[in-house]
Amino acid sequence: MKLSKSLIAMIAAVVIIGGWAMSAYNGMVGVEEEATTALANVQSAYQRRADLIPNLVETVKGYASHEKETLEGVISARSKATQITLDPTNLTPEKLQEYQKAQGELGSALGKLIAIQENYPDLKANENFRDLQVQLEGTENRINEARNKYNTAVQAYNVKIRRFPNSLLSGIFGFDRMQKFEAEAGAQSAPQVKF
Repeated sequence: MKLSKSLIAMIAAVVIIGGWAMSAYNGMVGVEEEATTALANVQSAYQRRADLIPNLVETVKGYASHEKETLEGVISARSKATQITLDPTNLTPEKLQEYQKAQGELGSALGKLIAIQENYPDLKANENFRDLQVQLEGTENRINEARNKYNTAVQAYNVKIRRFPNSLLSGIFGFDRMQKFEAEAGAQSAPQVKF
């Protein structure tokens, strides 16, 4: 049985298109996985900060027991922040904003806790407090770096699924745009420090 040239051409076209579709799909899966891994790293960095807070609160409590409102504020903000988790398969702008807001409130509460050291020279001189402060500072840097890496991974993913010809397949296979972390409202203004 001899195949006609048009049948051979159709089979070749199907094989080429199939190969391209498989390659495009695998490429989109790869960049999606990089983005979701980067998101998990952001959450891990935030969790590290949350894990340091009980030790910091206990250290401060021993020196500044009448700063009850500040200590309770940190504990409450930590509780709220750790209750919110992000699911990369169902990440909405609202959920990401809620997460960012809770983390921002925790950061603000921590800032107040760190600031009270000025009123307590013994606390300021405490080695545990200084060590925890250094760890928190390092953790904040890790959080910033993780957020930047996540945003870079999301950008690569979004570009990959939106560029032609991948855009033809991305909707069919359920690859939707992902949301980036954004600066918090008022982040462009320098904070006012009052003692």
